[in-house]
Amino acid sequence: MVNDVVDLTLTKPRSRRGYFKKMQKWWAGLAVIALLLTAFLMWPSSPRDLGVGNRLLTSQVLPAWRDGDLIVLVRHEERCDRSTNPCFGSPEGLTVLGTQRAQELGKAFTKLGMGYSDVLASPALRTVQTSQFMFGKAADLTTSEKAICGKDMGEELLSHKQPARNLVFVTHSGCIADFETTLGFPRAAFPQYGSALFIRVEANGKFETLGIMNSQAWAAVLKKL
Repeated sequence: MVNDVVDLTLTKPRSRRGYFKKMQKWWAGLAVIALLLTAFLMWPSSPRDLGVGNRLLTSQVLPAWRDGDLIVLVRHEERCDRSTNPCFGSPEGLTVLGTQRAQELGKAFTKLGMGYSDVLASPALRTVQTSQFMFGKAADLTTSEKAICGKDMGEELLSHKQPARNLVFVTHSGCIADFETTLGFPRAAFPQYGSALFIRVEANGKFETLGIMNSQAWAAVLKKL
């Protein structure tokens, strides 16, 4: 009987230590799950990358473009005042490299076909120059001295879009980010120079995000058209 009592008292601390070890492992597991969930929620969620594989061909971009149902937001090319590359002219405008890349970008849109498309640009010099080098002529400018940005950007863009005609809007990264937020992408990756965000305008005036094409992806994609 005495042995039973002694054995019982000896095993109790061990069972407690085992219990606490299990609890520690359990809490550690929960902490890891919480960290992974937080990282997932904070990870940038961006529009579909149309430059991957055959996504441009398999998406609705090409038929919607032919029907004139698209609004395309194009970020201006490399700005001089934030680069060490040689300026084309004024520091407020593009670099020489930026003008060359704008020309290449314009060739991509020309291959898509610009017959049923209008071009609009923000009045800033870098956006004006980008549109000029893309298409070889001056684009229409927004009537305001400021770019079309903010939460009402969608309505303003619709006011410029003509039925059955695409609207290509050369604008700024911050304005594209504003529109991405209203489209459901508040943590989208920062728009690159020359990137193009394709949005289809549905019959009810709602927007459908089809994806984004970064400038360096066009060369490979155009070979498949």
